[in-house]
Amino acid sequence: MHTAMISKTHFNGYDVINVNNGPWRVCTHHDRLGSFASREEAMAFAAALPAFKERTAMGDIQDLKDRKEASKEAAKGQAKAKS
Repeated sequence: MHTAMISKTHFNGYDVINVNNGPWRVCTHHDRLGSFASREEAMAFAAALPAFKERTAMGDIQDLKDRKEASKEAAKGQAKAKS
């Protein structure tokens, strides 16, 4: 029976994974972003990407509420400036 060997590193919000000495892969939870021959290449690619932050439905709702509040405050500020 064969057991898979996995090497996994989490860097900058991305997973850098190697299975059975195959190619190194840079992934998010949902997508594979690239495959590389060496760990150094994969880590450099992950470092060059913008920091990844998983989005949730509740986080999106809170962002919308924050934007609405900010636009209301900006509208109040513009109304005061015109007066």
